[in-house]
Amino acid sequence: QVHLVESGGGLVQAGGSLSLSCTVSGLILDGVAMGWFRQPPGLESEGLACISWNDGATYYADSVKGRATISRDKANGTLRLQMDHMKSEETALYYCAAVPSIDHCSTSPPLGKGRQVTVSS
Repeated sequence: QVHLVESGGGLVQAGGSLSLSCTVSGLILDGVAMGWFRQPPGLESEGLACISWNDGATYYADSVKGRATISRDKANGTLRLQMDHMKSEETALYYCAAVPSIDHCSTSPPLGKGRQVTVSS
């Protein structure tokens, strides 16, 4: 059974930084990519960043490019996201998910439990 457990997030000041972690278990990660997605209230999910688990190749959406860093710890099965210069409109449910490759980062995998992030102005 696949378990994805996100941590971090919560209340973030506008202009501040967001740090999220996702611990993965029950999933063979070789050959897949892991990514971070978010769903603002009443809107569709958006792929933010994905990383190929094997070789570390990355993809970033234009909305976060240059201020987001996705990383993974292969030994511990942990995925991380660091985003700087957060904006109030980025208040959303942030969640991690597996996708077939980083080319699928713009898709919207099923919504996970995620972590609520509220950016206060």
